[in-house]
Amino acid sequence: MGILKCLGLPRHQVFTAKKYLNVSSFSCLHTEQNSSVEALSQDEDVVIALGSNVGNRVHNFKEALKMMKKSGIQVTRHACLYETAPAYITDQPCFINSAVRAVTKLGPHELLAALKRIEKNLGRTDGIRYGPRPIDLDILFYGKYKVRSDILNIPHERIWERPFVIAPLVDLLGSAIDNDTVASWHSFSSHSGGLYELWEKLGGESLIGQDGICRVMPVANGLLDWSLRTSVMGILNLTPDSFSDGGNFQSVESAVSQVRLMISEGADIIDIGAQSTRPKASRISVEEELSRLIPVLEAVKSMPELEGKLISVDTFYSDVASEAVSRGAHLINDVSAGQLDPNMFKVIADLDVPYVAMHMRGDPCTMQSSENLKYDDVCKEVSSELYSRVRQAELSGIPAWRIIIDPGIGFSKKTEDNLDILTGLPAIRAKIAKSSFAISRAPILIGPSRKRFLGDICSRPSAVERDPATIASITAGVLAGANIVRVHNVKDNCDAVKLCDAILKHKRSAMESRQ
Repeated sequence: MGILKCLGLPRHQVFTAKKYLNVSSFSCLHTEQNSSVEALSQDEDVVIALGSNVGNRVHNFKEALKMMKKSGIQVTRHACLYETAPAYITDQPCFINSAVRAVTKLGPHELLAALKRIEKNLGRTDGIRYGPRPIDLDILFYGKYKVRSDILNIPHERIWERPFVIAPLVDLLGSAIDNDTVASWHSFSSHSGGLYELWEKLGGESLIGQDGICRVMPVANGLLDWSLRTSVMGILNLTPDSFSDGGNFQSVESAVSQVRLMISEGADIIDIGAQSTRPKASRISVEEELSRLIPVLEAVKSMPELEGKLISVDTFYSDVASEAVSRGAHLINDVSAGQLDPNMFKVIADLDVPYVAMHMRGDPCTMQSSENLKYDDVCKEVSSELYSRVRQAELSGIPAWRIIIDPGIGFSKKTEDNLDILTGLPAIRAKIAKSSFAISRAPILIGPSRKRFLGDICSRPSAVERDPATIASITAGVLAGANIVRVHNVKDNCDAVKLCDAILKHKRSAMESRQ
């Protein structure tokens, strides 16, 4: 018999009748052939931790998430990704760790059985406890219930002592999320302030980057820790009509020469765009964009100077994104955050590359209309609108650990809006954090370079005369929390970024010494 018969309860009441389930006496729970009767008639909210330190760790995560979906476990939220030093048994490779929230109709033991099958399919064997493993999947929470049996304890018994588990667990929450299920997770921590207080007691954000735990983004077969320093993204426009340098780099030779120059000046990322997104720009077809992009992308990809650098492709077409990644691009920069191509999110989820989601209202032809320029509180509204796009991306299968957010300076913004954003990046993060701590901790990219608002303020009608103002705007943005800056003039902005990073590092050191 299954749990329904054992407890003498109808199916829909099995987990609503008690908040604490002591099921150790029900041997029927431990037999696979009877586990199906444990399934619920309604979805239950669960949290599953992921860890890996053998083989291609990121690929193991990707395959585990795919198998979870096939097993009836629908992921709804992703935490950030952490690289962590091994615990308990320290003589082994570093782990990557994260966690997901999901909904499932599987009962707790049926869920456990599904996760064990996934571990086995990905090559995990019965090795040393806490030892090396290609994948480790643990149920941290199952709805708002406790489960106790010979083979399963929920909440997971060792959550509270592990920063590498608490960090992604807190990521899955938001400061404004307050429902019965989340409230029960807080109460299980046995701390009056719940998970947040426990995280702070362990060290909170001060732990990140220290004590063997780093927040990272997988890119180009490596892991990027964007907290170490600000990355500089150099702009390569292959268009005849871009506002600043249109027509300058249409030949492969001139484009390669410009990339070589930007790399020599310190660029970390080269952002290649083959379609202009300046105000009122006409849209070109996928075919025309590819005809401009691919010859240059292939030539740039073969440059020896590119070793250790990243290639980004600036496009809002999913077909261009797919082709670009197949030819060697490492990330996709989408000014529309998926609004101009309904297939973009699904394609990016399958491509498994970082995705820049930028805020824009309308499209390049309509973004500066009076309707699209109307804001009551630009930081609040940009946060809300951008988060709604990122949330849809996440539900489409793009994990939070591959998201980069861009508030869209110059896109459907007035001069004062751009100024508010440059100084309001902390407010944007705080607003997003009300819905998702994970997304609020994503890298922020800003791109004020040579934009019209700088010319309006400084009386510089020519875009190429706006580099000094660009440096000032980049400085303001980095000091406010930007992690990636997109610029035309790499050399001078690299110097500005280095100074900002030094200021921020000195400030952190001074604060730590006072504590």
